[in-house]
Amino acid sequence: MSTGTQHSATDPRNESVLVWVDGALVPRAEATVSVFDSGFVLGDGVWEGLRVVGGHPVFLEAHLDRLEQGARALLIDLPPRPELVDAIYRTLRANEMTDGVHLRLMVSRGVKATPYQDPRVTIGPPTVVVVAEHKVASPETAADGITLFTTHVRRAHPDTLDPRLNAHSKLNDVTACIQAYTAGADEALMLDPDGFVATCNSTHFFVVTRAGELWTSDGRYCLHGITRANVLEVARDAGIPTHERTFSLTDVYDAAEAFVTGTFAGAVPVRLVDGRVIGRGLPHEGGRGPVTARVQELYAAHVAADVARRS
Repeated sequence: MSTGTQHSATDPRNESVLVWVDGALVPRAEATVSVFDSGFVLGDGVWEGLRVVGGHPVFLEAHLDRLEQGARALLIDLPPRPELVDAIYRTLRANEMTDGVHLRLMVSRGVKATPYQDPRVTIGPPTVVVVAEHKVASPETAADGITLFTTHVRRAHPDTLDPRLNAHSKLNDVTACIQAYTAGADEALMLDPDGFVATCNSTHFFVVTRAGELWTSDGRYCLHGITRANVLEVARDAGIPTHERTFSLTDVYDAAEAFVTGTFAGAVPVRLVDGRVIGRGLPHEGGRGPVTARVQELYAAHVAADVARRS
């Protein structure tokens, strides 16, 4: 069965978690929003996924910066940052969660007077939901990697749907994911409008060239990824030649290594793209290469340093 980097084993503890909904902690089965909510009616809202380690959401400030940037662009009046931070920590404490936790903070524009797109018919404050789950990335996936399929669904121009917005509406990513898994792959590799490699449907994409350079897209057609930025930082600090640039599928098929990054799973190797084995002819052919393994180590240390600073 094909699985993506977001998949994890079912944890029965999640059936009894408490969910934050507009200032109240309620049992998961009772956690609901109105059918007139902007997020349900239109996908009108912003969100963040956060990994929790040692009782703390990792890189919290960067995630809240991105949330606020999106809200400003969409004219959504977020609650003050301290209230959002308080909601996150109260949810974690109520569920006695410290490690092996993934958290999703969702904010919609709020309840509408009628199911219509105009933001001016919103009649209440933004809806704020915090869902925390016991959820651990698969160690096998981190070691063995995933497969990708290049979808015909392209990343949009910013004047159509700005790909830098982490908005509730993810339909083009969903359709890309559908095409990938129906083709037998784990996730979708997506191109920009000019046919260059952009990103994946839920993660960011990197290649390691046969000359040992680390490449990722120039960033114009992908989300401002928190993990992506952290990987770029730690790789450069470690002396790995690292570039944000345009490149094509020909470069991907010839790569020595490839991996994807995301908040939940960190850095995950890619072993196959469009039927081409990554690293063909090299000792690690179709597996995790040495640069990918080094990036995983560097990123894990970066996470540990952030948690230590909060503790």
